[in-house]
Amino acid sequence: MKKIFYCAAMVLTMTACTGNNTSNPFLEDWTTPYGIPPFDRIELSDYLPAIEAGIEQQSAEIEAIIANDEAPDFDNVIGAMELSGEILGKVQGVLFNLSETENSPEMEALIEKVTPMLSEHSDNIYMNKELFKKVETVYNADQSGLSREQQMVLKKVYDAFFRNGIALDEEKQARLREINTEMSLKENKLSSNILAENNAFKEKFGVSISAYPTAMTTTEDRSLREEMFKAYSNRCHNGNEYDNRQLFLELMALRIEKAKIMGYETPADFILEPKMAHDAVTVENFLGDIMKASVNKAKGEIVDMQKVMDKDIAAGILPSGSRIEPWDWWYYAEKVRKEKYDLDEELTKPYFEMENVKKGVFECAHMLYGVNFEKLEDVPSYNDVTETYKLTYDDGSLIGIFICDYFPRDSKRGGAWMNNFRDQYRDAQGNDVRPIIVNVGNFSTPDENGIALLTVDEVQTAFHEFGHALHGLLSKCNYKSVSGTSVQRDFVETFSQFNENWAFQPELLAKYAKHYQTGELIPEDLVKKINNALKFNQGFMTTELTAASILDMKWHELSSVEGIDVDAFEAEACKEMGLIDEIIPRYRTTYFNHIFSSGYSAGYYGYLWAEVLDKDAFQAFEDNGVWDLELAKKFKETFLEKGGSEEAMILYHQFRGKDPDTAPMLRGRGLL
Repeated sequence: MKKIFYCAAMVLTMTACTGNNTSNPFLEDWTTPYGIPPFDRIELSDYLPAIEAGIEQQSAEIEAIIANDEAPDFDNVIGAMELSGEILGKVQGVLFNLSETENSPEMEALIEKVTPMLSEHSDNIYMNKELFKKVETVYNADQSGLSREQQMVLKKVYDAFFRNGIALDEEKQARLREINTEMSLKENKLSSNILAENNAFKEKFGVSISAYPTAMTTTEDRSLREEMFKAYSNRCHNGNEYDNRQLFLELMALRIEKAKIMGYETPADFILEPKMAHDAVTVENFLGDIMKASVNKAKGEIVDMQKVMDKDIAAGILPSGSRIEPWDWWYYAEKVRKEKYDLDEELTKPYFEMENVKKGVFECAHMLYGVNFEKLEDVPSYNDVTETYKLTYDDGSLIGIFICDYFPRDSKRGGAWMNNFRDQYRDAQGNDVRPIIVNVGNFSTPDENGIALLTVDEVQTAFHEFGHALHGLLSKCNYKSVSGTSVQRDFVETFSQFNENWAFQPELLAKYAKHYQTGELIPEDLVKKINNALKFNQGFMTTELTAASILDMKWHELSSVEGIDVDAFEAEACKEMGLIDEIIPRYRTTYFNHIFSSGYSAGYYGYLWAEVLDKDAFQAFEDNGVWDLELAKKFKETFLEKGGSEEAMILYHQFRGKDPDTAPMLRGRGLL
């Protein structure tokens, strides 16, 4: 995955803390370097009282906004809302990050306890009619004196009230409150079940979920591959305490009920309205076209793999009549890659040691955007394996703090993601508060000497997640609600995927791709093989991604789940979309965490949608030279600095001067 986590309640700007309880770190001013959370002092017992204090603080701040006798204007209503909730901002920034990386039964119990509290608090803000009257007055007033960023913040806040039920009668509001709480609890439980099943998979096979593709590529024993595939693809689908089928139906029933209360027929209708795609028909047509092209490509890939399998049959390794099955794909695809491109991942990995790849990620940001990196020692950390860096420009000005946490452990959920401990914004005194950003991954586990050698896919993931990090770090906004990655969900992946384009540029590889033992620079012929092979297996990769995106939409286009069987529904959806038997969706329903609690419900299509924007934007660099620094400066100033302070397509037109073209994306995946 690629995940950006948002807190349950509206995340609002922090001001100076005035709490009196100095025994709780969340109720103190943080005097740590650069305001890094004092992880070494935070105990599990600190969270609940801090959340209670934070709710009390922000509630009082909201009441003060309502009680203000001055005529409502942007500063005393919207600006004041943005500057409320300091304690909650601090505690949630830590809690919801660590619940994903340092999970435990005690942490899960805490999350289950505070989730209803935060849900209720959020509802209390957005269902407050007196507060909304103030917001509405500002919204309906002449906005010509507001900056464009202020107009965007105002619209976002105004729309949030309607999307959180301000126009409903008391009875419907009361039910919506119940639904919001119930959904949050079920989403947390679904995610916890997935983590438990991931750990069970590792205990059974000795392979982490993140290492599953590699294991399927290298495991010669076909029966073992089949066993691993079935265990992987049936997570939370085994009739045990972690089975998510019924829980998922209950969650979908709540989402459907919420959509109908809000005046929409389906969750997709409600969720998509503010997105770039706007409606389900647009998404369906978009995905349908890609699915046809990717399946056709995948069928050709099967032919190539079957030829290699036939050689194993002829050699007596496999019985006569053996055909490519889903558990064969990774294994035989790698054999085809070796034959077709003379590329063996075991030959490339020594040049992609984790420390060198990290240097490459950093060097790319330096070359394009002038970002400098300095490792910080003796600063608080939440785990000994994390590393912390200070980012600056050449003039010494602080960009932000970057934390990386790259390797798997049992307390960490699978996948890779970027998150914020602190957003970028301007405080009440006008000071530019710089962000604290984390990249989390589950890359190949280091050996006994601490050496971790990455696959080509893992290298791309490292660049991807740092693309998200740059979006958060380079932000130059005034208000937190539009800074950094606070953009439409089907726009946000543009910048992570855009950053992948530089991972294997020869000029950059020459700076970081060095053999971990000899220091030898990666040979030029190997660089050519890597770049030639980047389009390899894209029929499979695009098909499984598109299939998951369509499955997500099919679920959220329902107006009822009455009488629905999860397995039958999923099978029918796969049949209707034209999915071939050799491929399953990247995420099956029961372990589709993106649409459970990661903000991608009716939105998983966003990866492909954003890839159209990313590849079309990168086309400008290919036309002008991929290291065109003036163009990079324009990209940084147009997108990375502006966050959500302008409409997405307006920003795109400012950069590209035209509508995005799908052809570069299709060419990039080898589908044209």
